[in-house]
Amino acid sequence: MSILRQKNIWEGKTKKIILIILIDLINLISMVQKKYDLEERTAKFGEKVITFVKSIPQSQVNNPLVTQLVKAATSIGANYCEADDAESGKDFRHKIGICKKEARETKHWLRMLAVANMNRRNEVVELWKEAKELNLIFNAIVNKINRKDK
Repeated sequence: MSILRQKNIWEGKTKKIILIILIDLINLISMVQKKYDLEERTAKFGEKVITFVKSIPQSQVNNPLVTQLVKAATSIGANYCEADDAESGKDFRHKIGICKKEARETKHWLRMLAVANMNRRNEVVELWKEAKELNLIFNAIVNKINRKDK
């Protein structure tokens, strides 16, 4: 018989406490990883957009579209960083809401850029898909916050 069984360490309240601590630790690790993943993901998305627009030819149509796209796409990550450092729940909700709006706006500018540059449509579609996923992620966070507040 093992020492653990002899001392009944895994029985009763001690077992429950250890399980609660382990679950809390797993949840904490998961939260840290998700935070990092989303921060990194939004930054990478902004970088991809910047790299992409550098290859778009300048024109009267493209220039304002590119400017608006870069502002919206890079704002997603910047506002996520702000949300991560929020000083209150209200501040967090507000910043996440901005992330959601900027992701949606990014989809709009990508759509316009695809029309203006039909030969680059496939590249734009890939960026649009990522903007859509980010929008859905931030929408889910907003919905979860709203449900929690009710």
